Amino acid sequence: MIVVDRPEMIVVGHAVRTSNADEAEPGRGRLGALWARAGAPGAFAHVPGRVDENIYAVLTDYESDHHGSYTQIVGVAVRTAAALPEGMVAVRVPGVQSLRLEARGPMPGALLEAWQRLWKHTESGGTPPRAFTTDLEVHHPAGADLYVAVFPSMG
Repeated sequence: MIVVDRPEMIVVGHAVRTSNADEAEPGRGRLGALWARAGAPGAFAHVPGRVDENIYAVLTDYESDHHGSYTQIVGVAVRTAAALPEGMVAVRVPGVQSLRLEARGPMPGALLEAWQRLWKHTESGGTPPRAFTTDLEVHHPAGADLYVAVFPSMG
């Protein structure tokens, strides 16, 4: 885990509100359907101004910490959110100091393993502490990278 400066970006996609507890309970999770929708052929073909071929997951509006509810938006990065396709939302991902973790290997297992490493870091009081503001997953051909917002280091 290294601390990097994450650049600001805009992501346009579909959103759900969920929690890790709901996702762990069969029949209650909402992320599977969200990702199935995002993975459908041409899911983001109507989004103008797309920046790259990656799929982005934005985790934001945290109720508390990793035990509380949050909103996840799965979509694509755009230059500007001028015209939103029906049913999609736009979210600004602020540029902040973030912990970067790489997930490589079979998905979604490798991604879950990266999140579990992060939760351990959080619960053990690891530094820098998580800010629970807006986090980002970047899904690309080699795997995924997590960018988790942290409180800026002093000094």
